[in-house]
Amino acid sequence: MPTAPLRGSTDPARHPVPPEPPPDPPPGRVVTWFAAFGPVAGGYAVFQALVSLLPVALFADTARYTLAVVSGVGTGLCAWLAGALLRARAADGGGTGGGLDGVPSPRRPLAGSGTPGAGDPDAPGPLPGLSAATYTTLSDRLTVFDDPLRGRLTGWPHALDEQAEPVRPTPTGTAYGLHIVLELGMPDGRLRAAELVETLWRLRLPEGGWAARSQGAVGRPEVTALVLGALARAGADPRLLATEAERCTDRFSRELEPAGAEMTHVVTTVLRGLLRAAPGSPALPVLRDALVDGAVTDPTRGHRRCWGSRLTPPRGRTVTPSAVHTAQAVVALDRAARVLGEDANARATREEGIRWLLSCPGPAHDGCEDLESVHETVRRPHPVDASRHEVLSVRHFAAAWLVRALLTTDAPAIAADENGPAAWQEMLSGAAACVWRRQDNGIWTWDGVDLAYPLWMTYQGLSALRAHAVWMYQPGR
Repeated sequence: MPTAPLRGSTDPARHPVPPEPPPDPPPGRVVTWFAAFGPVAGGYAVFQALVSLLPVALFADTARYTLAVVSGVGTGLCAWLAGALLRARAADGGGTGGGLDGVPSPRRPLAGSGTPGAGDPDAPGPLPGLSAATYTTLSDRLTVFDDPLRGRLTGWPHALDEQAEPVRPTPTGTAYGLHIVLELGMPDGRLRAAELVETLWRLRLPEGGWAARSQGAVGRPEVTALVLGALARAGADPRLLATEAERCTDRFSRELEPAGAEMTHVVTTVLRGLLRAAPGSPALPVLRDALVDGAVTDPTRGHRRCWGSRLTPPRGRTVTPSAVHTAQAVVALDRAARVLGEDANARATREEGIRWLLSCPGPAHDGCEDLESVHETVRRPHPVDASRHEVLSVRHFAAAWLVRALLTTDAPAIAADENGPAAWQEMLSGAAACVWRRQDNGIWTWDGVDLAYPLWMTYQGLSALRAHAVWMYQPGR
C-alpha cells in the first residue's frame, strides 16, 4: 500500500522537512519590568547625561536643555514602543496563541484563511486540531505488507520517516500506533484496531514474545510487555495475554536477563505492561519491590530518594540521579499501587520521588535541565554469538514523562506540602509547554538523528497533553 508523505515534506516519498523551530520564550521578569517602567527611566537618564556632557561653551543653556529634552523624550518613546511590542507578544502567547493552562497553542491562521474558529475567542482549544492532524497522518502513513510467512501485516514501522522499501510494520511501531489509535478514539474506519491487533499476534516470535527489529529472534521483556500492554488495552483475549505474560516473566530474571533486570527503563516498562496485560501475575510484586529497592539518595536535593538509569550501581561507580528515570519509576509505582496496593516503604519511596522532581532548581520550568531528553544503551550478550553484544539504543522524551509523573495521584497534595500548589502548576505547565513545542502538525520529532519521527514519541507527547487537558478541565469554564 503506498504511503503518504509527512505534512510539509519536500520529497513526497522519503524526506520529511524538520518542523519549524519552537517559538521564542516569553520575556523574563527583568525585561518585563523594563518594558513597564523603562521608558521614563531611560528618557530621564538620557536627559541628565546630555545636560551634564554637552559643553557649555558650544551651546547656550536653552539649546543644551532643548536638545537634552528632545533626546530624552525620543529615547523614552522608543523604549515604550519596545515594551508595547513585548506585552503584545506575551499576551499572544509569544506569537503562538494562548493555550491550555500555560501550553502554547499552534501558530494562529492568517485572517481570511477560512479556518473555522480563526480569531474567535470562543473557538475550541488547539488540542482537537492536533489530534485530528495526528490521526490523518497515521492513516496516510499506514503500511500494508504481505509477508510470505506471517501473512498480511497492517501497521507502521518504528518511525514515520523510514526510507527502506518496502516498508514493513514492526512490533514496536505497530504497538505504539495502536496505543495512539486507542488514545484518539478511532473516529472513523481508516484505522481499525482489529487489524493492528491481528498484525501484532502475527509478529509474535516462534518461541513466544516480541523483539525490536535490531534484537533478532529472541523475545525481549521490554518489547513483549509493550506489545502485551497495547493488546490488553485493545481488548485481546485475556487467556492468550496471560500465557504470553507468564513466558515473559519466566525469562525476566537476573540469571537469564542480567542486563535488563538492572535497567530502570526495562523494569518500569515490564511493570507497566504487565499491570495492563496480567494484573494478577505473581511477578508484579517482585518487580515493584526491585524498583523500590533500586532508589538512590541525592544529597543535592535534600537527600530525597530518586532513580538513575540503573537499579544497581556498576562496579566502582555510583548511580547518577536522573529526572526521566525518576519520572518513569514514579509513574510505574503509582500504577502498581492502584492494582497491588502498597506498603509504607513503597509509598514513602514513591512520594520522595515526586518531591525530588518538585525540587528542581531550574529557574524556568519550561526549559530546565530536568526536561532535557536523553538516550541510553542497553547491551546484552548476543543470543547466538557469545562473542558479540546485542545493542539497543533507547531515547527518552523527558518532558512527557515529567507531565505524567506530576499528574500521578498524590502529586498535587505533595506539592502543596512542599512549595504550594502554584509551584506544582508552574512546573506542570512548563513541562506541558515543552512537550507541545516538540511537535509539528500533530507529529512529534526527535531532531538531529535518522528516524526522527518515531511513533513512540508521538504517542508519549499526545497522551501527555491529553492527560494534562483532562486534569485541568473544569466544567462551565
